[in-house]
Amino acid sequence: MQVRRLSFPIGAEVTGLDITRPLSGADREELVRHWHEHLILLFRGQPLTPQQHIAFTRNFGEADTHEANPDFRLPGYPEAIEVTNRTVHGKPSATREVGRAWHSDMEHTILPLKGSLLWCGELPGVGGDTMFANMYEAYESLSPGMRAMLESLEAEHDVIASFSDKYVAPDPAHVARLRLTAPPVAHPVLRVHPETGRKSLFLSERVRRFIGFTDAESAPLLRYLCEHATQPEFVYRHQWQLHDALLWDNRCVIHQALADYDRSQVRYMRRTSIVGEPCGRPAPQAAA
Repeated sequence: MQVRRLSFPIGAEVTGLDITRPLSGADREELVRHWHEHLILLFRGQPLTPQQHIAFTRNFGEADTHEANPDFRLPGYPEAIEVTNRTVHGKPSATREVGRAWHSDMEHTILPLKGSLLWCGELPGVGGDTMFANMYEAYESLSPGMRAMLESLEAEHDVIASFSDKYVAPDPAHVARLRLTAPPVAHPVLRVHPETGRKSLFLSERVRRFIGFTDAESAPLLRYLCEHATQPEFVYRHQWQLHDALLWDNRCVIHQALADYDRSQVRYMRRTSIVGEPCGRPAPQAAA
């Protein structure tokens, strides 16, 4: 196994390892160490079947069964979801424009995901990139005064906030269902990683406000923190190749799927997810 950094701020490519096969205990332990160090691990040229994809995911924790997104599941494999612009049952795919805002997967729940493993099955001629930001670095580069101010803050993460993205047309019935199944949650703005002990920012463009503050009061600081966290110094832009598999840590990384490709061409990705640790609470009523 060899490991090569992908960029200065975040990410590493792992070579010399066939992840279509079961891992040895030593290989698994080494991968976990590299994952904690680099936050993103890339494995190129891996023609993963759904079964192999799910099996590899389980080296890092329990595979999520995506109860919150049953319509996204790969038929016959509840541990895998499809992210694609392919037509599904004669209709546009429900996932064709997901992820356009900076976010952490399932951050709007009490149990946000530990990690995600995205596999590339089909690509447009150019584009379809994904960007990732290192939230350890985003936190550590803040001034001591700003870090101290954020220490006691909580933020309201709201899945509905993602509908402000210009590519997503909100369906009123869908919004109503989400309000019942995924109400807003409050998470600490600063999160300590349960395995590395490092502190990071835990917020994104899906945060609506700070708890105890109005939306208007929250907006300037939220905008500043998101812009700070996603500046080039902290970001890696991944240009996908066929059969890439990319694993990232949602506890200290946010990401964004770019709309930089021809929609008449197919982009097909398959994702598995790793169950995370409870870290939030139901959000209280917004300030007047």
